[in-house]
Amino acid sequence: MIEDVVQFLLRHWLSVTATAIVAWLVKNRYHNGLNKYPGPLLASLTDWWRFWDVYGQRPERTHRKLHKKYGDVVRLGPNSLSFADPKALKTIYGLNKGFIKSDFYIVQQSVVKGHNLPSLFSTTDNDFHAQFRRQVNSAFAMSALVQYEPFVDNTTKLFLKQTEKLFVNNPEGCDFTQWLQFYAFDVIGEITYSKRHGFIEHNKDVDGIVAYLSKLFLYVAPIGQIPALDKLFLKNPIYLKLAQWGIIDATFPVARFARTRMAERLPELTGEKSVLPTTAPKVKSPDLLSKFLAAREARPEFMTDTLVQTMAVSMAFAGSETTAISLSAVFYFLLKNPNTLARVREEIDESARKGLFSDLDTGLVTWTESQKLPYLDACVKEAFRLHPAAGLPLERIVPEPGMEICGHYVKGGTIVGCSAWIIHMNKEVFGEDVEVYRPERWLVDETKDREKEEQRIKEMNGTMFQFGMGSRTCIGKNISLLEVYKLVPSMLRRFEIQFKDPRQEWELVNAWFVKQKNFTTVFSMRDIVKPENIADEKRALEASA
Repeated sequence: MIEDVVQFLLRHWLSVTATAIVAWLVKNRYHNGLNKYPGPLLASLTDWWRFWDVYGQRPERTHRKLHKKYGDVVRLGPNSLSFADPKALKTIYGLNKGFIKSDFYIVQQSVVKGHNLPSLFSTTDNDFHAQFRRQVNSAFAMSALVQYEPFVDNTTKLFLKQTEKLFVNNPEGCDFTQWLQFYAFDVIGEITYSKRHGFIEHNKDVDGIVAYLSKLFLYVAPIGQIPALDKLFLKNPIYLKLAQWGIIDATFPVARFARTRMAERLPELTGEKSVLPTTAPKVKSPDLLSKFLAAREARPEFMTDTLVQTMAVSMAFAGSETTAISLSAVFYFLLKNPNTLARVREEIDESARKGLFSDLDTGLVTWTESQKLPYLDACVKEAFRLHPAAGLPLERIVPEPGMEICGHYVKGGTIVGCSAWIIHMNKEVFGEDVEVYRPERWLVDETKDREKEEQRIKEMNGTMFQFGMGSRTCIGKNISLLEVYKLVPSMLRRFEIQFKDPRQEWELVNAWFVKQKNFTTVFSMRDIVKPENIADEKRALEASA
């Protein structure tokens, strides 16, 4: 009997294979009843459609076109739906809804000595995430910003100084996106370990870590569409087992980087010596690593050395990329809109004349001072809206047996998600001119009913999705905001910034995070505006002399 089956398969292998493939495609097409949702035919048959779309590095454009064509719900895969209605946010990402992250996030887990390191961002276990977050949440609260600001000040002052030294009146210009990423990486170094890593001092990608992260995200984005592929490549079980035995080193460079930083502070924890240049901090203040270690002492049965290391890796992993992208977006849109740039600069200068800023030498702006600049705030929010860092839907798995999402009953096990690149283009929330950079939309229009205007702005704020939403909101959100709101006005006080080529357009690479290329700027110095009373005293002294 078995021999007959084998003979039949050998004789008819081609037709058997074709039949099996067709059956598999039909199964995919009608999986979970998703055939009722519109989308590309190939997307309903195989995840390879998603893979190639993301591999092309501009999937956010595809998603916008599809939602424009098909409406609020689009099928992106045999088991995947994308939602454009902002009302879906509270259902999919709301507290205690039972949705969990998809295997896309497992692809992003670092590997150390052959073992995965699930982080707050990449774990798919909600219970583990809840416990983990409780241990470290206070370290990232808005109230903790005051403790980290001296670290940010150290790096920002150096950044201003090095920008003057390296790029002022330099006709070659500055790769501004890379320069801002060097800044963000060194800030994270100071906040996490009380030490910078030397990116800004040396204007150099230390240990090639920035280039590595870019390559890693280029891998993560497409492979994450078919997570099983990761088992063939970076997380191949044979490869990882050899690493566990110490035969090869499969530790991700970004993890090795973080472990080296920890070794400078805690050689007993890692058993490694520093190999990278560092600069000691000028102030003593609790850094993130000290808070992670305090959490370990408070609850050692959960907050193990491995989890301390995982947090350190996470800070290096995502702390620089997303903040640099956001900073680049703010500066780019300001330079592209000279009238807006002139208005925000006038707001800053007028505030300086009124004595708002305490630093009259370097141009440094404090967090508290930045929060008194409403037009700057509008400019930053509008940049976040038009260019959110994450460029793919934030995938979640519908809990069993299913859930109603915006009037659609979706069966359990289905992958659903929203993309900020789609949500932030909702005309009902943000206005008809959603594709235009217009910071004024974030300000009360005094010619209209104030109560309605405040409600409109409140709804916009509640719809913003650049940091995610719910219990899995980016834990480093406040640190990123601290960097953005301090650096942008500090740079505008100190420098005139222009495109090297006024006609240039940046290029975007959507590798999970939408990074900018071809953003080259030139700098010249500008006089730091002083308070009027000081300016009057100076003129009087000059006149008497």
